[in-house]
Amino acid sequence: MAKLVYGERIGKQAKIRVGCSAIMFDDAREKILLTRRTDNGRWCLPGGGLDPGENAAEACVREVREETGLQAEVTRLIGVYTDPNFIVEYADGNQHQIVAMSFEARPTGGTLSLSDETTDVGYFSLAEIKTMDVMEHHLTRIDDALKRQAAAFIR
Repeated sequence: MAKLVYGERIGKQAKIRVGCSAIMFDDAREKILLTRRTDNGRWCLPGGGLDPGENAAEACVREVREETGLQAEVTRLIGVYTDPNFIVEYADGNQHQIVAMSFEARPTGGTLSLSDETTDVGYFSLAEIKTMDVMEHHLTRIDDALKRQAAAFIR
């Protein structure tokens, strides 16, 4: 089970892991696509770690397809997130300080479906998201995406 562990500069005890997440809006731009993780039951944006030999946009597209069944196209960088005050600790004991790029992406095909990494998937309004158990660091990415700022956030 993946869990977040907080502490002053706790990232010093972890390895760096580069990842990405996708913010995908519905056609009316009123709802955001979220997935529910199989490992901890929490809601999050589709995303994950980069694999060797791929760039960040390719990783984002791959993760969206793997987790949601949708094909996607990256349209802009929302921000880069590197908080040294929390790490992700996995069931196998690995600890990672995440360096994540969050992209806005749009669906280009596929069918919304579950995977071995997700138990639920759907589009939700901001009001609904505020009532859900969403991973805290993904809430910041969602808030940043809704600001529609031209320049990328660096947090």
